[in-house]
Amino acid sequence: MGKNVLLIEDEPHIAEAIRYVLTRDGWQVASHGDGGDAIEVIRRSPPDVLVLDVMLPGRSGHEILADLRRDPAFSDLPVLVLSARGLQHMPEGATRVMAKPFANAEVVSAVRAMADARGRLE
Repeated sequence: MGKNVLLIEDEPHIAEAIRYVLTRDGWQVASHGDGGDAIEVIRRSPPDVLVLDVMLPGRSGHEILADLRRDPAFSDLPVLVLSARGLQHMPEGATRVMAKPFANAEVVSAVRAMADARGRLE
């Protein structure tokens, strides 16, 4: 199992903070800021873990997640959903959910745990 994360987040400061902490933990991090073509980006270079914001320009994280779960190639992709509004429940198809603001250590821990769980399944 590799250590590749795709981060789909449109807020540059948040994206850079996540990229920084995950890179320091040994992850290769690619980022993308638009929901409109996010599915194409994911298909072009499938990550080991996806970190997905809910509110994105072009297309919402909920819509992207629903499309991924309908695609057999990505039905088991670990997805950490981030939300600035907080979530009363886990969005359908999400592996984990994290409310903004979050602690950097929380993101690293969540990504590690999701990758480890997926590694045991493969």
